Amino acid sequence: MKIKVIENFDGSFILDPQAQSILFGLLTGEKFLQQVAEQANCQSLTFIEILFQPVPYSPATPKGMPAEIEQYHQSSEHLIINVPPNFMFAAKIFQPSRLCAIYQKHT
Repeated sequence: MKIKVIENFDGSFILDPQAQSILFGLLTGEKFLQQVAEQANCQSLTFIEILFQPVPYSPATPKGMPAEIEQYHQSSEHLIINVPPNFMFAAKIFQPSRLCAIYQKHT
């Protein structure tokens, strides 16, 4: 079976302002931040309000993220997480089906 390489994928999306507000509230909840910080072995985290849709592998996106986001992937000061599916459901976000959020680590 061959792997199909996708040349172009549009990862852009627009969230409804109310859905975004709910999602941001969940992503900045104190308990959630503590849990993620513990897993990341850092003292605390700050959500920098950047979300992106994971994209399929392509020569232009070898890390599965838009090229402009790769700077955060390479940074030891940032953390990229998958937005929990229950957060997506609570915010009534069904398209895109997956999102990632970027946090800044504080040691």
